[in-house]
Amino acid sequence: MKILGYLLGSAVLLLAACLAYFHFKGIPDYQYDPPAAVLHLQVPRDSARVARGAKIATMHCMECHAGPDGKLVGKPMNDLPPMFGQLHTLNITRDSMHGIGAWTDGELYYFLRTGIHKDGHWSPPFMPKYSLMADEDLQSVIAWLRSDDPRIAPDSREYPPNEYNLFVKTLANTLFGPPPFPEKPLVIPNPADKIAFGKYVADDLSNCYICHSADLLKVNSLEPEKSFGYYGGGTPMRNDAGETVTSANITMDPETGIGKWTEEQFIQAVRFAKKPDGSMLSRPMGPHSMLTDEEVSAIFAYLKTVPVIKNPVQRYQASVGK
Repeated sequence: MKILGYLLGSAVLLLAACLAYFHFKGIPDYQYDPPAAVLHLQVPRDSARVARGAKIATMHCMECHAGPDGKLVGKPMNDLPPMFGQLHTLNITRDSMHGIGAWTDGELYYFLRTGIHKDGHWSPPFMPKYSLMADEDLQSVIAWLRSDDPRIAPDSREYPPNEYNLFVKTLANTLFGPPPFPEKPLVIPNPADKIAFGKYVADDLSNCYICHSADLLKVNSLEPEKSFGYYGGGTPMRNDAGETVTSANITMDPETGIGKWTEEQFIQAVRFAKKPDGSMLSRPMGPHSMLTDEEVSAIFAYLKTVPVIKNPVQRYQASVGK
């Protein structure tokens, strides 16, 4: 018993030492090492590419970075689970000092792939790293960020630097880090291959699996289908009021998932946040009207191939008067 006590005491001290190290080290830095082609990248600003970028940005950038007036100056991340603490997103307008106006196309591209800034600073886990998005789509986002869209016009507003809690610092030093930069070009699958295209739209373009799997800490960003509880739901999220909203099971289980839904009902839910009974889905799930019927139909076709998970998720019920 005495030896066991020594061992347990040593383990506790070692854990405390590790946590203290993570606390004082903070978010780790990484080598900034983009390929030469990325370093000198210049994305064309044609209208088709800008329009495509605006569509993708509506799903990602605007959802997290748009302030009350619609400008992308950052905002509090109220939908993060409480374990991440009170954090906010940053200014990504074209302001050269407070935003991203001084960034090159290559710096933006490398950051969006890996999360690594040119000074080696790495963005923590809650900032998505788009390691699977097709090259053309990612460049379209950059083209839009360079456009004259008034939502990203230079704006000097900014929040004070985030103060990360010990949980975020520990994750950044253990479970999470920059994904590897793609070794080969990434292309959009042919829409004629409906299942492959649906998987791309769901996983690589829209990142649906992150919220609709079972645990944010067990998602696999390089092989999404290996995420724990892939599309079975159960992840606790928060709405704008700070209330817990558990993500839905969207596998084809007929009892606890969407196995009894028609394709049209699924399209209405994804594009307009409308349930089959006509009521509205709860935030943080909002309408994705920027996706076309064909894209959402392809997602539905892909979900039919995903292994069914029986997971009776407790769905959010709004209080009377809300």
